[in-house]
Amino acid sequence: MRVLVVGAGGREHALAWKISRSPLVEALFAAPGNPGIAKVATLVPLKADDVEGISRWVKESRIDLVVVGPEAPLVAGLADRVAALGIPVFGPSSAAAEIEGSKAFAKDVMRAAGIPTAEYDTFTALAPALDWARARGGRVVVKADGLAAGKGVVVCGALAEVEEALRAILVERVHGAAGAKVVVEERLEGPEASCICFTDGERVRLLAAAQDHKRIFDGDRGPNTGGMGAFSPTPNVTPEVEALVERDVLLPAVRELARRGRPFRGALYAGLMLTPRGPRVLEFNARLGDPETQPVLMRLASDVVPALLAAAKGDLSSTTLAFDPRAAVGVVLAAEGYPGKVTTGDPISGLDGPFPDGVQVFHAGTAAGPGGRVVTSGGRVLTVCALGHGLDDAAARAYGAAARIAFRGMQHRKDIGKKP
Repeated sequence: MRVLVVGAGGREHALAWKISRSPLVEALFAAPGNPGIAKVATLVPLKADDVEGISRWVKESRIDLVVVGPEAPLVAGLADRVAALGIPVFGPSSAAAEIEGSKAFAKDVMRAAGIPTAEYDTFTALAPALDWARARGGRVVVKADGLAAGKGVVVCGALAEVEEALRAILVERVHGAAGAKVVVEERLEGPEASCICFTDGERVRLLAAAQDHKRIFDGDRGPNTGGMGAFSPTPNVTPEVEALVERDVLLPAVRELARRGRPFRGALYAGLMLTPRGPRVLEFNARLGDPETQPVLMRLASDVVPALLAAAKGDLSSTTLAFDPRAAVGVVLAAEGYPGKVTTGDPISGLDGPFPDGVQVFHAGTAAGPGGRVVTSGGRVLTVCALGHGLDDAAARAYGAAARIAFRGMQHRKDIGKKP
């Protein structure tokens, strides 16, 4: 098979790494990819959201399967264009991807399907949104409706924080058009979990559950980020909880989208809060999570390509997924200033290791620099992942590998894998 992975981040590097290990794959490409992905795939100089360019290239290059990593090209309709060419594509249509592209739409789907979630309302003006939050003592979560690269969510504990968040999103438009509307919802309490499935539009196959670390500093302090690390498995997602999530969250969402004429084929991500009343959905994503994908794919023992192809073709009935019983921990190494303004172009040392077995360094915000050196090119630069016999062992191995890597201003959390 000839396979194209679309994207340039850590999730896409993990996908490319896993796909490259399949005996079914004779040629692997990535658009645009990154220096890490270049070690396992041929890079194609096309941006991930270049729908026309990628569609043209996959037809000319006789690609057998397209795997779309990021949300933006999915919302822009890349999967629609590729599918129209008769090429299997792992990733939902633009209509189905709206479950991530619009938080208000996702809430509407949840309400219609009876999926447990937080109480909420949607607003386009500051005053009524503030009144709604005031009636709940200011303990709410403010979310930009559209795509904001994982940074459009503000967890508030007081009314002053709510007003600041609403002004930034609705008035100052810090997230651009994504902030034309906001969802304000009750603030839930409990541990978080990420439950992701492959789906063919009818059936689901669960991946191993994971847990993300959203805030920038240890102890879950500071602003939200796109994710500072993740681990799998999470002890909070027992087999009983997993079965509940499949029955009450993932399958109802897939069926409701199909009922609306928006069949979803790809990876459906449910971000959950495990409350005393049971799991509650915080968000749906229309793709694999980042950084959860990195440790989850480290644990996937099955060949991923048959599962990706089966979902793309609409028939997962004969697909099963097996996972390594060991734990995996992924630590994000971020640039100075992240999640705010960061500098780029700083050389990275230590990438060549050597690293022990069971350790992988996935590139995210990296680029090829002068003299063949790899340099930083974004906020989240690398994810260092390790397998281990339990979370403590996996974390120790991941941090040991991370200590061999350096770039100016490098920052990371020191408590990945320690969340309750």
